[in-house]
Amino acid sequence: MAGSLDRSFTVISRIREDIRSVFDRDPAARTPWEVLTCYPGLHAIWSQRISHWLWTHGFKWLARLHSNLSRWLTGIEIHPGATIGRRFFIDHGMGVVIGETAEIGDDVTLYQGVTLGGVSWNKGKRHPTIGNHVVVGAGAKVLGPFTVGEGARVGSNAVVVKEVPPGATVVGIPARIVQEAPQPSEKVVAIAKTLGFDAYGLTRDMPDPVANAIGSMLEHIQVLDERLVQVCRLLHQMDSRMPELELSKLELPDFCGDGTVTAPKSDAAEAAPPEAKVRRAG
Repeated sequence: MAGSLDRSFTVISRIREDIRSVFDRDPAARTPWEVLTCYPGLHAIWSQRISHWLWTHGFKWLARLHSNLSRWLTGIEIHPGATIGRRFFIDHGMGVVIGETAEIGDDVTLYQGVTLGGVSWNKGKRHPTIGNHVVVGAGAKVLGPFTVGEGARVGSNAVVVKEVPPGATVVGIPARIVQEAPQPSEKVVAIAKTLGFDAYGLTRDMPDPVANAIGSMLEHIQVLDERLVQVCRLLHQMDSRMPELELSKLELPDFCGDGTVTAPKSDAAEAAPPEAKVRRAG
């Protein structure tokens, strides 16, 4: 009797844990009831736990039948032989396929269209092992019996055919490791805050090298403008006959805001006539 109660408590606690993990990783989730009834990713995971129990206890056919029914209902195909850790989250989920010998760690996130498949028809280990805290973006294919290290990220639509080191980010076909951008300045971070939450295996400051280059140039231009304003202010204090300086407005994308920065006014600048004051934008 005590053993049955313990097992029931464990099942309920795991369900609550799964629901909490949705709130941690999906800003669209509003209430526990909505998550419980409207998230096919959770339904597929809970169904797989039943199928996996049947599979490991020798009820192979029944396990496959149960997993097939779950596939019809959720659009997510998880082989009952797959090993899945805790707080696993499948967002959206349609088209996700997880093979028989796949192993998935704790706190892993998959998006729609992900395949954890094999490249061989041989028996034995032929599907990937996914470490803890891994994010696999929409449409990505991870193919083969290798390991995706803890904390790694797989970009959307990437095709991964070899091992991924812990903490690395891979993109492309075939997937390659991309270098993370250096720690951004506070000004760049302020701009990046408007880009939204981190999803689909991508970060705000990578992997697009063009975006990185543009961001670096914008930051460099901003520093140069600030230095130029300081120089002009000092020259104006020395000689009020200095000509007016006009800096054209730097046009930035919408997500960068209005791009206006007003230099602090000095006493001499406030006393000077309007045509001698320095105005900058950038």
